[in-house]
Amino acid sequence: MVSIEMPIPESSSLCLFSEDEVAQFWRDGFLCARGLAQKADVDRMRHVTETGVRNQIAPVEYEAELKYPGAPSSLEAVGGSTIRRLKQALSRDFLFTEWVLSPPVLGRLKQLLGPYVACPLAHHNCIMTKQPQFSSETGWHQDIRYWSFSRPELVNAWIALGREYAANGCLQVIPGTHRMEFDRSRFDDELFFRPDLPENQALIQTRQYIELEPGDVLFFHCKTLHAASRNTTSESKYSAVFTFHGADTFPLENSRSSALPELVLTPGKTK
Repeated sequence: MVSIEMPIPESSSLCLFSEDEVAQFWRDGFLCARGLAQKADVDRMRHVTETGVRNQIAPVEYEAELKYPGAPSSLEAVGGSTIRRLKQALSRDFLFTEWVLSPPVLGRLKQLLGPYVACPLAHHNCIMTKQPQFSSETGWHQDIRYWSFSRPELVNAWIALGREYAANGCLQVIPGTHRMEFDRSRFDDELFFRPDLPENQALIQTRQYIELEPGDVLFFHCKTLHAASRNTTSESKYSAVFTFHGADTFPLENSRSSALPELVLTPGKTK
């Protein structure tokens, strides 16, 4: 593990959620922090992103590899080189590490996870892209579906690097689903929440579209059901997303979740 710690000014309310906001997060499973990232940081992140997409800087994931609805049929097909995400964002520019360590971000993560905060490098730690014409549709799912941790208690931080709204495929979330237990039959073979089931349809009707401005950050629980449609505009959409957990959650040995080390943001006793 790599350990880094930065002090948080306890007197600064700008670095913390209010008590009501913390309660709202645990009630709904998500919460937006508006304007959390400074414009200069967003501009630099976007520059790194656009350079990575333009030059196909590895490691990357292509839309054609996942074959979600709307994606090119293969890497050789028209649009086959469309990137879905740039992997390993923290290694692309130190700015991303500085950002997750910044008091406004780390302070809020401590409120949600406790004094010990770790950032797995194996999950998320990426820049999501939705390109015009060849972006795909992501079905309803919980991020914990392919992860292997001692407890399903992780929090994602999603920073908008441009405007996000329904037409360009902003995230949709279903409030309160992080507190619900679902029978396996309500998911398909790939662990997507089945929209064909009446009981699922009723829940999907309660969805909320999370519209964001550049620098807004969405914090959401790994069990919160979420989805995203295709980008139907002429402009690319970019978002950086990172995952975090506290002291009582850790990756299981010999799993995909333990395949890479973790960045320990606030060292302390674990397990």
